[in-house]
Amino acid sequence: MMERMPLFELPEEKALSGTMPLAARMRPRSFAEFVGQEHLVADGRVFRKCIEADQLPSMIFWGPPGSGKTTLAYIIANVTRAHFSPVSAVSAGVADLRRVIGEAKKRLKSSGQRTILFIDEIHRFNKAQQDAVLPFVENGTITLIGATTENPSFEVISPLLSRCRVFRLNLLSDNEVRLIVEQAIKDVERGLGKFHITISEEALRHLVTMSNGDARVALNALEMAVFATLPDRDGSRSIGLSAIEEALQHRALLYDKSGDQHYDLISALHKSLRGSDPDAGLYWLGRMLEAGEDPLYIARRLVRFASEDVGVADPQALVIAVAAQQAVHFVGLPEGNLALAEAVVYLATAPKSNSLYQAYSRVQEDIQKGRNEPVPLHLRNPVTGLMRQMGYGRGYKYAHDYPDHFVKQQNLPSSLQGKRYYIPGDQGYEKEIADRLKKWWGEAKE
Repeated sequence: MMERMPLFELPEEKALSGTMPLAARMRPRSFAEFVGQEHLVADGRVFRKCIEADQLPSMIFWGPPGSGKTTLAYIIANVTRAHFSPVSAVSAGVADLRRVIGEAKKRLKSSGQRTILFIDEIHRFNKAQQDAVLPFVENGTITLIGATTENPSFEVISPLLSRCRVFRLNLLSDNEVRLIVEQAIKDVERGLGKFHITISEEALRHLVTMSNGDARVALNALEMAVFATLPDRDGSRSIGLSAIEEALQHRALLYDKSGDQHYDLISALHKSLRGSDPDAGLYWLGRMLEAGEDPLYIARRLVRFASEDVGVADPQALVIAVAAQQAVHFVGLPEGNLALAEAVVYLATAPKSNSLYQAYSRVQEDIQKGRNEPVPLHLRNPVTGLMRQMGYGRGYKYAHDYPDHFVKQQNLPSSLQGKRYYIPGDQGYEKEIADRLKKWWGEAKE
């Protein structure tokens, strides 16, 4: 039989089993014990078939905390005939990788045994560390399994990512978290069964809801509540809502200011404002602020939104957004939260227009495609006698000398005469702008 590394037969894990957190002790050892991710592990799924047949491609597990990424890797360790070498990207360096790869080469040459290199939190590896792994994934010396909470498109180098299958793990549902908690309460060998626990339905619902789909959070909070509860006369422990609330302290908000959730939430805020939904806008704002997002980052995005999605349909929108940014900078948090909330409500309920955004995009396109057009002579400022002799400023019409302070004249380069960049919409103040342009320019600006 070829060498393998079972999950719960390591001497150091046996030694630590009495002190390991409940979430670690209850880690599933097989598919029969695994809860959730049915799209991957249900009977008949390709992913499960590959594992059970021990035909493993290099792969990346991408999903939120507590969804089962590391657990799946260790279930593979229990099934495969390959040698399983786990490393943590938090503590491992290039030297550690070279050692594992060197051992993998020897193992493959001497016995033909494959090596699975499991890198937990692979997104923490820098480019040099990922580059060190790439050639050995490419030539088959190792099969790579990476686990990450971050979007691998951003955090894993393209050559390595192209050689891996990406499997997306989802947040656990409330029913799945509940099942995991109930199993831990009953399990005498690895769980809390020896404490003879009863937990109120209210407490259980609160624990499940506030864990936010993270089984690890739910189990660790449960264990803390049990240890903090004195046993009754019969030795049992009754867990109520207050014990769970104290153990949780606050909801486990899924957020990383530099990660995928960061971009998902700011995208949700932007799209809610664009959709004129102040309630959704306030919710996504709160999600970010309560999770610790930099309020000035949010303020900058609101300033961008004011120009991009409201524009001159309501010129006051930019004033409000900039004022919110200044208020946050001036008073800080938590007082600055309301300034951001005010801006969010104003922007959500303002008339919308992307005319400015489209206009500037047209300008950029013409500039990038065309040559640098000369400024028409009549628009140039004749600051010297030589410039006047060369025709600078000749024929320029001073608008304030004409009725309504307007006069038609050529303001674009000759090759762009008649070009329309800004086309006002029909919302808010832009309706007045459209009427004014029509009055001044006639059909040329309609």
